[in-house]
Formats: sequence, C-alpha cells, structure tokens
Amino acid sequence: MTTARQIMTAGAECVNTDQTAADAARKMTDLGVGALPICGPDEKIKGVITDRDLVVKVVGKGRDAGTFPAGDLNQAEAITAGADDSAEEVLATMKDHQVRRVPVIDGQRLVGMVSLGDVAKALPHHEVGDLVDTLST
Repeated sequence: MTTARQIMTAGAECVNTDQTAADAARKMTDLGVGALPICGPDEKIKGVITDRDLVVKVVGKGRDAGTFPAGDLNQAEAITAGADDSAEEVLATMKDHQVRRVPVIDGQRLVGMVSLGDVAKALPHHEVGDLVDTLST
C-alpha cells in the first residue's frame, strides 16, 4: 500500500495566522510553491492559503497585503491527510473537498504536502484522470 508519506513533498512550511498575506506571498516565492498551510499558535493546521487566494481575496478586493492577516484566509474546515493514510484515501479526500493540495500531518505535526503533481507521479493514470476531471468541474 502506498501512503501519503511516500508520495508527499516533505518539508512543508506554514504561514502563521498572525502573519500577513504579504508574508505568505514572500514565503511562497522563497520556497517556489503555490500554497502554504496556515498554522495557529498551537501549531495546528487551520487551512491552506494559495497564490490564487492572495490574488482574488486580497489584491483583487483592494486589501493591503501588508496588513491583511493570513489567518483571515482560513477555511471553515482544515482539510488534511494523515501521513499513514493510503494514497487512495488521499485521492478521495482531494476529490471530496475538490482541492489540489493537502497538508500531510503525523499526529498534529505538519510533515509535508501532497499536490496534484505528487498524485500524478505516484498513481495509475486512470485514477489521476478521475481526480483531474473532478477538480475541473
């Protein structure tokens, strides 16, 4: 059985809820990623912020990215995968919640991220095709 730990990109970093949208953008640029988990002071995942969120929810609405709290971009429910979840469980989570990236946790600790690209490299083509079809509708 292939697990989330085996297909994830390790070393993911969080943006903290008390940091700004501009901080998130700089961190994404420095890391060369398009999404970051949002972590609270308790280090638990509160959601994921994407580069699209920054454009649509901050810049596009005329908000000041330098003062807008990253924590205000939390989702109602943080979607995560367990490190020992099967690849099929991760795929189902991504489909069910229509997300392209999922933080991977071991207990409560962030250990990586699984992206659509990670799934594409690890799973058979028909499963990836189903996921892409679900996310594209």
